[in-house]
Amino acid sequence: MASSKLDRRKKYTQMVLKDSLMRLLKEKQISSITVKEICEHADINRSTFYSHYSDQFDLLDKIEDEIIEDLTGYLNQCHFENDEDDLQMIEKLLEYFASKHEVCQTLLNENSDTTFQKKVMVFAQDFFMNHWKAEKQLSEELSMYVSTFIISGSIYATKTWLNNGMDKSPKEMAELINHVIKYGLYGK
Repeated sequence: MASSKLDRRKKYTQMVLKDSLMRLLKEKQISSITVKEICEHADINRSTFYSHYSDQFDLLDKIEDEIIEDLTGYLNQCHFENDEDDLQMIEKLLEYFASKHEVCQTLLNENSDTTFQKKVMVFAQDFFMNHWKAEKQLSEELSMYVSTFIISGSIYATKTWLNNGMDKSPKEMAELINHVIKYGLYGK
């Protein structure tokens, strides 16, 4: 019983520290945030912070990694086997971002100096391009360039969508992104 109480306390402390950092990231860049500020916002002492994280960058890294891990689990629940699944795959990704709107918008913010966008790029390349490359039979070199172009554009479209208050449904955005990927701006 004492062990479960400690686990709950540890989880609570980590949650409060993460929330504190996310609130501060809305106001300024990670390089301008101090451990002292995080602790003051969380009402946690610094020694407790350091028992969980080495610094504010470590805390941010853990938040980003948790989101990527959660996203991986979310998408792995789906089985994408044919061309029609591309649309579903993009829609599922957008649904995930919509469900974590505030966190994703903060981490993908133009003023943010987080590594989250790069982690999303790597994740998307691994997840999508393995599927896409197998379907399209592209060379590895060509696949790298094409995937970088597609994923970068898709991430910026998603950032704009999040910043516009998700003014289109995930399905509408997925259809738009999928259409541009498959047919270009004016095709079909």
